[in-house]
Amino acid sequence: MLGFVARRLLYLVPVLIAVSLLTFLIASLLPGDLAYTILGDQATPEKVAALRQEMGLDQPIWVRYFGWLGNILQGDLGRSFRTGQTVLQAVTERLPISLELMVLAQVIALAIGVPLAIICAARSGGPFDRFMTGTAFGMLSVPTFLSAILLIYLFAVELRWLPATGYVPFGEDPAKNLRFMVLPALTLALAEWPGIMRVLRSDMIATLQEDYIALAKAKGLKASRILFVHALKPSSMTLVTITGINIGRLIGGAVIVETVFALPGIGRLLVGAITTRDLIILQGVVLLVGAGFVLINFIVDMLYAMLDPRIRHGHA
Repeated sequence: MLGFVARRLLYLVPVLIAVSLLTFLIASLLPGDLAYTILGDQATPEKVAALRQEMGLDQPIWVRYFGWLGNILQGDLGRSFRTGQTVLQAVTERLPISLELMVLAQVIALAIGVPLAIICAARSGGPFDRFMTGTAFGMLSVPTFLSAILLIYLFAVELRWLPATGYVPFGEDPAKNLRFMVLPALTLALAEWPGIMRVLRSDMIATLQEDYIALAKAKGLKASRILFVHALKPSSMTLVTITGINIGRLIGGAVIVETVFALPGIGRLLVGAITTRDLIILQGVVLLVGAGFVLINFIVDMLYAMLDPRIRHGHA
């Protein structure tokens, strides 16, 4: 197992380097001059030239990249010229909010998708299965921002059960925190549960046709035991992959959801960096998000190895 983990960690190195290179190039090749953006109305040719030299903007792009990468390896991702806050400070303040949102959304999506998948697989081809399959297909077509607007209109405007915007830290008031987080998390979950349900349903239908399931039925085991013990675990391999991939989708969806619901998370920080052309914050946040997604996929690989020992021994 240690050898398997070591190999996977070694594979992460070129991937993380590629992520850092793409992040730097995308931010560096944007139109405009960062020196002019920082100086604003006070920009003069002399001040621009001096600032460009101070920030190394007059150097070749590959020199700037290696200098930036060296600073990152030392824990320095830069400082916002707009707020004076370091990238790490800005991310540290907002990361718990985004993590809470994504965890709640994933829990809600699994709570909806997994039971529905089990029921549909057990009654494959029936009216309920056809209805839920069609519903899931339709939900995949609904944009996240539209779900957010509809939920705000229903629960905040009409029913007045939940607040539409705002945020209260969990440590300050857990109950209020959850009230503010329900609608954003539900918005993301509505986009995630159809994929979970469809994938798990398909895998469970195939699993329920295996010979050992027929043997379990012949032994007289309860249908619930067959579904949850003998069929669910072998069918969960693809579900683990989908859950890991969904984290990336949740990060993208959080950018929209945090903006709509005015949550001060990573997504809103990223949007603010784009609108104010704060390239230092933009580079740092995109790099950290990309690296986080790579690490999540690494964790998914480890879960795969735990669920199926053949993977870590190279037999599958």
